[in-house]
Amino acid sequence: MKYTIYTDGACSGNPGPGGWGAVIFDQDKKQKNISGNAKNTTNNRMELMAPIMALKKIQSKSEVTIFTDSTYVKNGMTEWIKKWEKNGWKNANKKPVKNKDLWIKLNNLCSKNKITWKWIKGHSTNKFNSLADELATQAIFSKI
Repeated sequence: MKYTIYTDGACSGNPGPGGWGAVIFDQDKKQKNISGNAKNTTNNRMELMAPIMALKKIQSKSEVTIFTDSTYVKNGMTEWIKKWEKNGWKNANKKPVKNKDLWIKLNNLCSKNKITWKWIKGHSTNKFNSLADELATQAIFSKI
């Protein structure tokens, strides 16, 4: 299977209540919108939760393109994570990597698929990035 996923995270205060949203398209162009929230979190954790939860909704061994407006998530998965693992989950400053639990979850899910990460400018003209942002923002205060 092939999928295209748009993800976003949001936070009201940092830390504070947060939400994540994802728009998933399968190869037949069927769209599924998902979202969720956390009471006391950070924007970066919500940015990570969006692709984690989206990848849990798809078939393993798929080709997946993930669009994110978070350079933190894209660079983390395409550049930094191998170094972190090699260095015992320490960053370039020899400090523990923040959000290690979520990086490990995301990396494990990615290893079951062929992932292409694409950065997209947030709050711009891409309607699916805007929809992921809207889902994340709406989720912040729903049922917390």
